[in-house]
Amino acid sequence: MGKRLYVGNLPFTVTEQTLGDSFAECGTVETITLITDRETGRSKGFGFIEMGTDDEAQKAISKFDGQDYEGRSLKVNEARPKEDRPRGGGGGFGGGGGGGGRGGRY
Repeated sequence: MGKRLYVGNLPFTVTEQTLGDSFAECGTVETITLITDRETGRSKGFGFIEMGTDDEAQKAISKFDGQDYEGRSLKVNEARPKEDRPRGGGGGFGGGGGGGGRGGRY
């Protein structure tokens, strides 16, 4: 069990402070990262919390997963490590068509 938790279905109005205060009921909150839209700065409705110990993380999952939080049902589970996704290469072009050779005599 890892100490880093995924927290989803957050209200868009939540702040790191209010979320941290809530999760502190389960133990030490090491870090909080709310994911925001790069252009608007608005919350995307999910984030990550790192708890002090594995036991505290498990306690937070038990307490908050499925719990109503400001009118939304939270989704809390162990965060999965980020997978290396291959960067999508350009579509490329198919093989070149053969030249328009002229068959026969002139």
